[in-house]
Amino acid sequence: MRSSLVESIKSLPALPKTIVEMQQVCSNPDAGINDLISVVQKDPMIVANLLKAANSPLYCFGKEIKSVAQAVSLFGMSMTRSIAIGNSVKKLLNVDMEPYGVSSEKFADISNQQAVLMYNWYSKIDRKKMENLFLACFLQETGKIIIASDVIKEDLLFNFKSEIEISNNIPQVEFSYVEETTATVTAAIFEHWKFDETFVDIIRFSDTYAKAPKDIKEYATALNIVKTIAPVNGPFSDQAISFGLRKAHDAGYDHEMLEDIVEDVMDQLGVIFEY
Repeated sequence: MRSSLVESIKSLPALPKTIVEMQQVCSNPDAGINDLISVVQKDPMIVANLLKAANSPLYCFGKEIKSVAQAVSLFGMSMTRSIAIGNSVKKLLNVDMEPYGVSSEKFADISNQQAVLMYNWYSKIDRKKMENLFLACFLQETGKIIIASDVIKEDLLFNFKSEIEISNNIPQVEFSYVEETTATVTAAIFEHWKFDETFVDIIRFSDTYAKAPKDIKEYATALNIVKTIAPVNGPFSDQAISFGLRKAHDAGYDHEMLEDIVEDVMDQLGVIFEY
């Protein structure tokens, strides 16, 4: 990895204390929902993001969620952690995303859209796998923040942005400019933050899922399909959906089911998808 990217990753701030504590609670087999609620309640920003998610159309809880205890109980420990980490990381690394042709806010929206799609899709396939993939979807585009910064520093903004706008292969464009892709940079970021090795590898192989080790190949493939359908330069466009469904078919998924889920997600959150 080029030295400028390595230095940017090394200089990243530490994860917020609340996130570290949530990680510790979720990895402790003796901890329970009440332990996690106690940690979450200490951070007003996480509370706000969690309640916002709980009251979104995605989860269809059927009633207004007003308390942290309600939200954590409904989401469960793994999902609560995923939502908190996803939002905290984006806030922590809030930078200029102009190289990708989006604002920081829109970039965060697209990460959420990918997670929304994964939640709806894999809930129908395997709930346990969905919980792992949900967090990975929230975080898999994080490396774009470091790449965008490097592109700006190297005065490559105009050319990079022009190619990204029309590309149907973003990793290829990224590699041609910085010799890495979002997947490998994101993996390096979460290695730096000492995330679980399996989680890191799921993201690392999401651009090269055919080469992924057997135990993570399904996860890496699913991540790739979702970010193909909702790429940063045109989420849920007709072309992106077509490419993603073709990949799903080739990987042995029920692509017709996925097509129905894509349509449902777009209906649920239609206002978000108006570009």
